[in-house]
Amino acid sequence: MPDLNFSVEGAETALHAAAPLLLLKVRITNALPEEEIRSIILQCQIQIESPRRRYTPEEQARLRDLFGEPEQWPQTLRSHLWTHVNTNVGPFSGATTIDLHVPCSFDFNVAATKYFHALESGEVPLCLQFSGTIFYESEESGLRIAQVPWSKEVHYRLPVAVWKGVIDEYYPNCAWLTVGRDVFDRLHDYKTRNGIPTWDQALEQLLGSGSGTKEKAASHNEL
Repeated sequence: MPDLNFSVEGAETALHAAAPLLLLKVRITNALPEEEIRSIILQCQIQIESPRRRYTPEEQARLRDLFGEPEQWPQTLRSHLWTHVNTNVGPFSGATTIDLHVPCSFDFNVAATKYFHALESGEVPLCLQFSGTIFYESEESGLRIAQVPWSKEVHYRLPVAVWKGVIDEYYPNCAWLTVGRDVFDRLHDYKTRNGIPTWDQALEQLLGSGSGTKEKAASHNEL
């Protein structure tokens, strides 16, 4: 019966994908190298282990939306889910290396996006928990099936620069913000009425960059 072990050997940006995609290089090793693995239907749950790193004061300020004020962090700073990933592993004996395709959302309504974006540098501690179904060849009884137990997990420290590189590759100098349809309609009307050519300029005018409080209030009322 297969006894699989997992490790992460690196991470890189997937180029030319339809959406931002991170490739985790996962090494799978069978403790019984002579055993022939036909295929694996592999599932992976990826957790962000937030308490396992230090944060600068600037990062703490940007993470208030997730964890509150720093004095609250002993109660609020907890590991949280990043994503689930499924993949099929082809035939191998002994060991193989696969690309685990991890989607990287740039939606700022998603907690993981807020977390990654708030970090300046360093590494993100991850926990990859594997499960799934193994199809393997047995000399005694031919094709057999076994399960990958949830105890098979890997800790990996993902460089923040790698995640930022993925986002910069697909959204250079851009950010995505989802708003309600009614808010968009009001913003679109404001942009059109004032003859503002770009969305950036419309938002800058509403934010009152470099303006006093009264001017900001007037812009808000006009919207």
